[in-house]
Amino acid sequence: MRLSTKGRYAVTAMMDIALHQKVGPVTLADISQCQGISLSYLEQLFAKLRKGGLVEGVRGPGGGYRLARPADQISVADIIESVDEKLDMTKCGGKGNCSQGEKCLTHQLWFELSCNLYRFLSGIKLEQYVNRPDISELVKKQDIQYGRFINRPQAIA
Repeated sequence: MRLSTKGRYAVTAMMDIALHQKVGPVTLADISQCQGISLSYLEQLFAKLRKGGLVEGVRGPGGGYRLARPADQISVADIIESVDEKLDMTKCGGKGNCSQGEKCLTHQLWFELSCNLYRFLSGIKLEQYVNRPDISELVKKQDIQYGRFINRPQAIA
């Protein structure tokens, strides 16, 4: 099983917003530059994240995106599913018709893996990572390297 670029980039972008939210809305251009994700790809992802109720746009000077819910209420599974990424390891989409209309020999194995994966990713909230010391150090380095939020009073210290 491999999580696609879509899911990985969506989680990375949402982490970036969660880490910088107290400074203010985060632009897609900032995320693109710091995280090495194409701006046009981010625009596509954020249309889905907006539709999924995970982010909201802020217009005008100093605008960008912010989380639509508190970081402790957004799971990694929420993010992945909102960009149409599937957490299903079965060949049949969980329907049990994988082998000529019947369950294949390994259906239950892949079904249980899917359930465990979903349970695991549902239990990981953005807030858990925002408060990790190793993540805080990494984001400080990125912010300095790319000159992010230098003129904003609540920049990450």
